[in-house]
Amino acid sequence: MPFDFNHETLKLVSERFKTLAEPMRLELLHALKTGEKTVSELVAETGAGQANVSKHLGLLHRHGWVERRKNGLNVYYRISDPMVFQLCDLVCSSIEAETEARRRTLRRA
Repeated sequence: MPFDFNHETLKLVSERFKTLAEPMRLELLHALKTGEKTVSELVAETGAGQANVSKHLGLLHRHGWVERRKNGLNVYYRISDPMVFQLCDLVCSSIEAETEARRRTLRRA
């Protein structure tokens, strides 16, 4: 089914991509790749402050990248859209290919 790339759709796509433009958010997504974690676990794993982690998780949640559930005093986060890892793999593969092409060019120079 083709997508309707009208102004509103493009705006939503842009907002979703903007959430991935921050390294800490990518780090949090990477940490969640192995499964659900609490904010405290993510703080320990990333070394970032609790307020910073919570702020970024809130944004990731608002834009549909993560889901959360509350259990007692803990809030657990998990990936809600595993396509984010395919997207990251595509970008990383592109960067690797570009880097290798630059290396070959520099070797010939």
